[in-house]
Amino acid sequence: MAEEHNNDYRKASFYNIWRRIFLFLVTHVFYMIRFKLVYRLEVHGKENIPKDNKYIIAANHLSTLDPPLVCGIMDRGVAYMAKKELFDNPFMCWWLNWLGAFAVDREKVSVSTLKTVKTIKNTSWVLGIFPQGTRQLDGEIKNVAKGFASIAKSTKCGILPVGITGTEVAKRIPFTGKIVVNIGEVIPYSDNIDEMVDQWGNAIQKLTGFKYIPEKV
Repeated sequence: MAEEHNNDYRKASFYNIWRRIFLFLVTHVFYMIRFKLVYRLEVHGKENIPKDNKYIIAANHLSTLDPPLVCGIMDRGVAYMAKKELFDNPFMCWWLNWLGAFAVDREKVSVSTLKTVKTIKNTSWVLGIFPQGTRQLDGEIKNVAKGFASIAKSTKCGILPVGITGTEVAKRIPFTGKIVVNIGEVIPYSDNIDEMVDQWGNAIQKLTGFKYIPEKV
């Protein structure tokens, strides 16, 4: 099928042992050594990570360091959605492909992207999402897109809230500050998307100390 060659569609075979090894070397070796030695990384709540892969990782977003950070603290591969424009650059396309990422159109999610999301559930990997969509540095959790909750509903996956603090400073000033990751309890999926969004926002507020600002109706 033509869609198999698109960056928004991944077959289960795409998430193979070679891609897992590459991801491990990049995140667990290169990045995690840097995080622990240079930025004094602390991780709390790993006992809340489910043993199966029937969940979606949903973290707040402060820095470009966040994706490798989340991958590095997990014991399985994490496949991220990346905006489709990044795949226009040949090197970035190669890099993202090897890291297990797939393209998403922020304006309109394609059928192929949704197929990939459901495919990931049938592999040893899990889906990773930043519900805020873009980096936010002001200590507030706002502009939360509801897509991650819709995906949780359609795939019958729980939502694992991951609160990150310190990566916005770590990116600029090595050997100062501290990166702290707090992992909360899984939010069960339900048919109420708005409720799941608020549960995630409140969980991240508790995990980070940032203020959750719900979307005004």
